[in-house]
Amino acid sequence: MIRAAEPSDVPAIHAMIRELAEYERALEHARATERQLHDALFCEHPAVFALIAEETTESEPVGFALWFLNFSTWTGTHGVYLEDLYVRPAARGAGHGRQLLSALAGICVERGYERFEWWVLDWNDPSIGFYRSLGAEPMEEWTVFRMSGEPLRKLADGNTA
Repeated sequence: MIRAAEPSDVPAIHAMIRELAEYERALEHARATERQLHDALFCEHPAVFALIAEETTESEPVGFALWFLNFSTWTGTHGVYLEDLYVRPAARGAGHGRQLLSALAGICVERGYERFEWWVLDWNDPSIGFYRSLGAEPMEEWTVFRMSGEPLRKLADGNTA
C-alpha cells in the first residue's frame, strides 16, 4: 500500500533516512532532525513531499519516497525530483520500490509533468539494474555539482577567489 505521508510518519521517515545514509556510507552527513522534516513536509505551503509504503494499513512503514518539484525551461513544465527512495531490507523484493516509483510516475502523468529524475550512486549496481529494468536511463554527458560549507558562504559574500 502506498499513501501520502502523515505527521505521525516523521519518526519512521527520519529513521529510514538514517538507514539509507548508513547504506550509502555517509551517515555522518545525515543531520536532518525530525523537527526539520516535520516542518518541511507539513508547513502551510510545503515544497517537499513524501509517500509511504506499508505492508498493510496497520503496519509500520517499510519504505518511503521523498520528492519535490523541479522545472524544465526546455519543456516549460514542472517535473518530479526524487530525493530519496528507500525500502527496508526485510521488505525488499515485495514490490514496494516499484510501487513508490509508479505512484510518482502517476503524479507526473496526472499533472502533465514531463520529467521524473533522481540520482543514484555509481557503485549501487542493484539500484541501477532495478531502475534500468523500469526503462529509466542514466544521463550521459552530465556531471552533478554541489556547493556547500565555506565555498557556499564565500560565493554568497561575493568572494569567488
